[in-house]
Amino acid sequence: MTKLLAVMGLAAMVGVGTAEAGVNSRQAAQRARIAHNVRTGELTCREAARLSAEQARIRREEFRYRHNDGRLSAWERAELAREQNQASRHIFNQSHDR
Repeated sequence: MTKLLAVMGLAAMVGVGTAEAGVNSRQAAQRARIAHNVRTGELTCREAARLSAEQARIRREEFRYRHNDGRLSAWERAELAREQNQASRHIFNQSHDR
């Protein structure tokens, strides 16, 4: 939780909009979940690599959206949220599949 607050505080300090802060903080939280599950042995290295690749794909898509016009439209934010929801389910399912 403190890591999430630190990311959001840093985003506010550098002038990042709330939409960008929301997308980036969620990505950071999911990366932290993956790392935690690897440390606790709930994810194998292969599972973690697959989940990390999914996160990288979402980051690339966000970059492409922002590169087009410098901002995220409501549709683009919703699309990223759907993909992050799906990635979150994948993290949960992979860490509870034993």
